Amino acid sequence: MATAAFILLAYLIGSLSFAVIVSRLVGLPDPRTYGSGNPGATNVLRTGRKAAALATLAGDGGKGWLAVFLAQRFGADYGVDAGGIAACAVAVFLGHLFPLYFGFKGGKGVSTALGILLAINVWLGIASLATWSVIAAIFRYSSLAALVAAVFAPLYAFFLFGASAALPAVILMSALLLWRHRSNILKLAAGRESRIGERKDPESGIQDQGKA
Repeated sequence: MATAAFILLAYLIGSLSFAVIVSRLVGLPDPRTYGSGNPGATNVLRTGRKAAALATLAGDGGKGWLAVFLAQRFGADYGVDAGGIAACAVAVFLGHLFPLYFGFKGGKGVSTALGILLAINVWLGIASLATWSVIAAIFRYSSLAALVAAVFAPLYAFFLFGASAALPAVILMSALLLWRHRSNILKLAAGRESRIGERKDPESGIQDQGKA
């Protein structure tokens, strides 16, 4: 029962879509209505409001970290084992993808996944972030960087702590992240993917489905 409660709490925390929350607070359009339609930091950045994008990034990453941290810090007192903590990691990620509070239309999970990985193991998070940063710096595609980091994250997890309870959770999150970026893969192959920092007018209603 306690494990189920922690999993539910993780999902509810994950359901806080900071792209939507931050946009409402600073008077920006709903990020689900312009650009890629994806409620994430990269889409918010298209408005040119870097502070709003940074706040979205921090919020989405922070909620992933917080949900896992709470399970790690307090779960043992209630009989939550390593498998339960791994389930909480998946739950907060699913909350971001399918948020209860926002019609189950969520983001693609890159920032939240990073927060989760940092909570599971700080070196796992750093290695994944470094991978994302290198690819993003070279190619200027957020989606490509996310795809490469998603592929490498399970490998990093395995080399860091072997076939632990966290490994299946990392593999599942990576698979979900790849699935959520399926349209990006097609755009990258066709040479139509937008680069990091390209600004589109939120009022134009342009729907460029698939940007990370």
